Amino acid sequence: MLDTFKKIHFIGIGGISMSGLAEIMYTRGYIVSGSDMNSSTTTAHLENLGIEIFQGHFPSNITSDIDIVVYTAAIQEDNPELIAARSLVKNVLVRSEFLGWFMKTYEFPICVSGTHGKTTTTSMLSEILINAKKNPTITVGGILNSINGNIYIGGSKYFLTEACEYCNSFLDFYPKVGIILNVEEDHMDFFKDLNDIYNSFNQFVKLFPPDGYLVIPNDGINKQLLLKDVKNLNIETVGLSEEANWYAADISYSETAGAAFKVFHNSALKGIISLKAPGKHNVLNALSACATATFLGIDFDIVANSLGEFTGANQRFEIKGNIHGVTIIDDYAHHPTEISATLNVANNYNHKDLYVIFQPHTYSRTKAFLNEFATSLSSAKNVIITDIYAAREKNPGDIHSKDIVSIMKNNGANVIYIDDFDEIANYILSNCSSGDMVITMGAGNVNQIADILLGK
Repeated sequence: MLDTFKKIHFIGIGGISMSGLAEIMYTRGYIVSGSDMNSSTTTAHLENLGIEIFQGHFPSNITSDIDIVVYTAAIQEDNPELIAARSLVKNVLVRSEFLGWFMKTYEFPICVSGTHGKTTTTSMLSEILINAKKNPTITVGGILNSINGNIYIGGSKYFLTEACEYCNSFLDFYPKVGIILNVEEDHMDFFKDLNDIYNSFNQFVKLFPPDGYLVIPNDGINKQLLLKDVKNLNIETVGLSEEANWYAADISYSETAGAAFKVFHNSALKGIISLKAPGKHNVLNALSACATATFLGIDFDIVANSLGEFTGANQRFEIKGNIHGVTIIDDYAHHPTEISATLNVANNYNHKDLYVIFQPHTYSRTKAFLNEFATSLSSAKNVIITDIYAAREKNPGDIHSKDIVSIMKNNGANVIYIDDFDEIANYILSNCSSGDMVITMGAGNVNQIADILLGK
């Protein structure tokens, strides 16, 4: 149907995924417009390309000559612009539905899914596909320095994207090649329990065609639930033992926490990969990328070289700078498992004392994992917790960052609550000394503290 349309309007065009889709469609020759509540560097970039941008959501933004209106899941049904769209435009699609339509125009839609690690693994695959001259089109949920942004516009054979389970968005997709990195409890404002999450991932697996290919973990996952009633799909596993189809052995870590390891496929040695990206979780991410790239016909030497040069996506243990000998790092971790993985990386990194500044993300997640947050953060020597970042939610009044602080203090952890970012920066500057490490951690705006510390 996309071949018959000319004009597309995006409600919420300033978001990282929406902006990428808008730019791709504009480059393909469509007339593109969009709206967002706030101006930003992203909307300015789109305007500079020639895309018409409206500030604010108004019915007048919608005209009858628009063929498709695409809106983000954050747009409520009572949004005046969306109401106007439903009355004037035949095709009104949520972003995931439009992305599903878009996937059908590619021979190899590649979807990276899982509770954690999607952006990093998508970024790894991006490097491999580009270096292998596959000319992919890519949309990634973060900023990748090697492509100077969150999209890469290539040909019409390979399309690489993240596939998020929240609100069952990935069930609108049409994947042919894919990765499931992990399945854990998260987004409990939408899912009822872990079985509900597995049911969604199981439905996602059933979307793959018989000639498709899927990579899953060998360990830490309930394969029976994940693969229930799944037939005739090429599935390979990754892990750290010989039981997996793809496994890593002889893993060693450098002083900067990068990992080197041997890669085996069905017990045959493929070669050695040396990562700059730190942590055991990135070993598994790299194995998943390696398995997928091999299925796509890419030589292992290209895979190994690409992964060896990969330095990570922004906000994934990203070294922001150094002040008075103190290393400032920013990390996107906002789930207890992610926090533990990040702190394990920090333990392998050469430093003296560690200070973690954590900003909980959403009230529902904070409430659902209150004790788990307290436990995972307690492995850091010094913890500062600031206010919950609401994101899409309204304050229910029954959860606060101080609840995490209280549990941690009862367990003997060294933790304090500070709500003001400037006050946090002053605390760090007053208490840290040369050789210490500071990690700003969370999926909200806590990274602004790193900029305050570094005077940006």
